[in-house]
Amino acid sequence: MLKRFLPLATLLTLTLPSLAAAQGVTSSADPRATEAGRQILHAGGTAADAAIAMVAMLTLVEPQSSGVGGGGFLVYHNAGDDSIGTIDGREMAPAAAKPGRFLAPDGKPRPYSDVIPGGLSVGVPGNVRLMEMAHKRWGKLEWKALFQPAIKLAEEGYQVTPALYNWLDRFQTQWKDFPEARAIYYVDGKPAPVGTRIKNPAYAALLRDIAARGPDAFYAGANARAISDAVANAQRNPAILTARDLASYKAKDRPAVCATYRVYKVCGMGPPSSGATTVFGILGMIEGWDMKTMGKANPMSWHLLSEAMQLAYADREKYLGDGDFVDVPVTGLLDKNYLAERRQLISPYGRATSYPAGDPPGAKPRTVSGPVAEQGTTHFVVVDRAGSVASMTSTVESIFGSNLIANGYFLNNEMTDFDLSPEKGGAPAANRVEAGKRPLSSMSPTVVYGPDGKVVLAVGSAGGKRIIMHVTKTLVGVLDWGLSAEEAIALPNLFYGQAGVLIEGNDMGKAIAEQMKPFGYEFNPTDLGSKLNAAQRVGDVWHGAADPRGPGTSSVDDAPPQG
Repeated sequence: MLKRFLPLATLLTLTLPSLAAAQGVTSSADPRATEAGRQILHAGGTAADAAIAMVAMLTLVEPQSSGVGGGGFLVYHNAGDDSIGTIDGREMAPAAAKPGRFLAPDGKPRPYSDVIPGGLSVGVPGNVRLMEMAHKRWGKLEWKALFQPAIKLAEEGYQVTPALYNWLDRFQTQWKDFPEARAIYYVDGKPAPVGTRIKNPAYAALLRDIAARGPDAFYAGANARAISDAVANAQRNPAILTARDLASYKAKDRPAVCATYRVYKVCGMGPPSSGATTVFGILGMIEGWDMKTMGKANPMSWHLLSEAMQLAYADREKYLGDGDFVDVPVTGLLDKNYLAERRQLISPYGRATSYPAGDPPGAKPRTVSGPVAEQGTTHFVVVDRAGSVASMTSTVESIFGSNLIANGYFLNNEMTDFDLSPEKGGAPAANRVEAGKRPLSSMSPTVVYGPDGKVVLAVGSAGGKRIIMHVTKTLVGVLDWGLSAEEAIALPNLFYGQAGVLIEGNDMGKAIAEQMKPFGYEFNPTDLGSKLNAAQRVGDVWHGAADPRGPGTSSVDDAPPQG
């Protein structure tokens, strides 16, 4: 009886969930993966459930970038207890892997492009064990339900997109040694044209087995033999990856790496990812300047970002690796006093030609690692109705990974994410090959909390070592410049590599490049593609955002869950 006397607004508050709680948001690099996640949310699934369905779907429709034959990192905010957790599903070196794996007979590293194709580059895949751990911790729907969207599309067939065709066309010469890949993706001896409907019954059968018997269907039995045989019998670089290697793989529950940036708390993935330490290191250095007042069009903003980027990357190359094998001074790298010292090296009046690595608190002597590229990567974000958030980056390392196929999916080439040379300057490299080790990664899945302690942003990207800067500029765009996630993603990409400081060659990037010349920069704007995906909370409403540079999409599901 009491309720009839309450104000209408109070009644609505008592009887209806908030708009934020009623929403489900998915964002990925392929609309079919975005929709698969939305379907799971619509059925009442959690963000973890939807993420699993999206991994399964991306394996099928974006095979050049990620899949069950690779690995990933998941950063997860659990709305049930407001905790932040991370799962390391990074690929692992097999027992037969030795530090000199990629050396030629003369003791020098073989060319990078020479060791990617075939068995030598394949690490033990980790994504399915990551999916298992995520489901046990945060899942709600039945495990078998999560694979049905991908199974259905694999059996009925899916259309080749322009993005997939572009890569199929570019790999024609290389695939002469990979008949299994051609058997799936070629029509009449040529790459399947855009719009061609491809069926993948072998992958559908594997997913049915995993759905029915669980992750052991991937890591033991027929599929384990298929992986081992593909690696051993490769026409290029045959190698050893045994059933025991697969059976012994475990995803790892890692502590999240968190730092403060102005009024925000930012959280990400720790080693073997270099993402959180490097992204947050850059933020910690630019925190000493008023980026908001300077704004997005000010060349000083981009100059300071460029210099902080170089400082943080110098530390990355020296100190980051698999924390199970080398000491990584995570706390020291993010120490506010240390970052303030590093900041003092930056001149607001001109650029430095190079920066040495610093000496963060707790760091042990270390040699500098070599640059490693990774291109076959994707990112996606999920927010469920309860407010749990999944930010996951998944990879097979290079485009199409090793180019080897097992049961319809590509195997990774993650072993080439280790340093090809086991020593630097006469000392062991932190990221050298070792049995059971996980290679260093730039993947940077990130979750941001606002001053109220609630999640306001989740973001990540593909792009190899550029991932760190794709994510950083997006964070600055949203947190400092007040842009929407979509607007921040569209900002010019910035990177520092062997060719120096680079900026994306869009209209804004060209204008900024011209204005930065007085600081001493001499560069031509260039192609710095990205695949950023994000979800952003504005007030009580969640919005998805996808990179305009590619075919990615976002979706909001605000209908009541089925069942």
